[in-house]
Amino acid sequence: MASTVPNPRPPLRVLLVEDREFDARLVVGLLASGGYQVTSRRVEDAAALQAALARETWDLVVADHQLPGLDAATALRLVQSSGQDVPFIVVSGGIGEETAVALMKAGAHDFLVKGQLNRLVPVVERELREARNRAERRAGELRLRRLWESSPDAILMMDDRGCVAFVNPAAEVLFGRPAAELLGRPFETLAAPAETGPPASPGDAAPAGPRLLEMVGRRGNDQEVIMEVAFSDIEMQGRHYHVAFVRDITARRAAERALRSAEQEFGLARDIQQRLFPRRAPVVPGFDIAGRTYPAVQTGGDYYDFLPMPEGDWGLVVSDVSGHGMGPALIMAETRAYLRIAAHNRRDAGLVLTRANSVLAEDLEDGTQFVTSLLVRLTPRSPDGPALAFANAGHTAGYVLAADGTVRLELARQGPPLGVLPDTEYAESPPFSLARGDVLLLLTDGIEETESASGAIFGTERLLNVVRTYRALPAAELLTAIWQAARDFSQGQPQKDDWTAIVAKVT
Repeated sequence: MASTVPNPRPPLRVLLVEDREFDARLVVGLLASGGYQVTSRRVEDAAALQAALARETWDLVVADHQLPGLDAATALRLVQSSGQDVPFIVVSGGIGEETAVALMKAGAHDFLVKGQLNRLVPVVERELREARNRAERRAGELRLRRLWESSPDAILMMDDRGCVAFVNPAAEVLFGRPAAELLGRPFETLAAPAETGPPASPGDAAPAGPRLLEMVGRRGNDQEVIMEVAFSDIEMQGRHYHVAFVRDITARRAAERALRSAEQEFGLARDIQQRLFPRRAPVVPGFDIAGRTYPAVQTGGDYYDFLPMPEGDWGLVVSDVSGHGMGPALIMAETRAYLRIAAHNRRDAGLVLTRANSVLAEDLEDGTQFVTSLLVRLTPRSPDGPALAFANAGHTAGYVLAADGTVRLELARQGPPLGVLPDTEYAESPPFSLARGDVLLLLTDGIEETESASGAIFGTERLLNVVRTYRALPAAELLTAIWQAARDFSQGQPQKDDWTAIVAKVT
């Protein structure tokens, strides 16, 4: 016959501890009429009960109070010892109130009188719901315990007095003590607030959620440990605990201190390095000259300078030390000194680079670093008008653009970088006459190699087009236009290399 129950319930496995078949059928029938799809087994003695519990898992146990060879109290103990957390309901024809209370205190979930089973279905429904809740809590606690056991961070649970009641393995490692030495100790004896932080205790967790505090403890009895601690609260197995999640940040703080120290050193080095660059461009008759550098980090390996040379000539030089940072900055300072000394009494750009190379090669003899350099000798006053000659030691080409934007001269590489081969001799190019409106551009490769977000390269042609577009500007403003064009092209990407350039316009 089809069921007429409006809301059929899920399957229900019922273990009946009952010696009367009729009473067992009555219970099953009532549950079925309540919508449950019942599967049942009836047992009459302790051995059969134990066997049924061992073979199968049950959703509900309904037990008579007194059977010939078994009573409800014994049946309850057998169910409890089986490890199955199932509702245990006593159904009896007549037991005293004292006996019923004793059974409930022992763990029975409810008591019903035979012949008055109208409460059976609501009681079963309630107890099954409670059993599901208990199972979910146990599963959650098990997951939480597994998480805590495997957590790389230390976790300590404190009771309402602030004493440690539980620690995970990571806490033993962090504090350098076995769990037995940590349990029962007030948390305040293990960690104290850092000097910069406010006093705190486990019970101070904010109602809105955990908050981070920096605290100091000791690993064992000697090594100081800087810890990041988050306090929270939790209910577990009906008890309230304060929980401290502790992370060892000693190494992080040490790294941060080292970084701050390095930043201070880099800042000082940058200040010193900036003083090595020309404070202003020289005033050279017939020329408008400007130079600028933008390092990729606080100190860079790029270098530019204006060198007074014999007979009123001026040397314009751009150099690039391999790499960037503190080391290349030091080599840059050394290169600057050698070039200045060599240019003081040498009018030939090739001889200046040759002399600087011979001493740099001694200092950079391991071959891991080198310096590219382009030196241009400007002659403001010559019989045929202003002119230039240059020597290029493995450096990015420079350019002379005419007033109409065409490239009149490319100052290409002529030899290896400085510091590579000690016996290299660099030759100065033949003189090149300059005309009014010519623009001389010297630069390092950082500008041309600027990348966009898609990986495209700024490149030489784009650079020359910027010079053509803004060639009417004064030299300093033209440098700004070049820098801005490269920044716009990079679309906010981090600058990977130093940007350095000199512009000299023939006026």
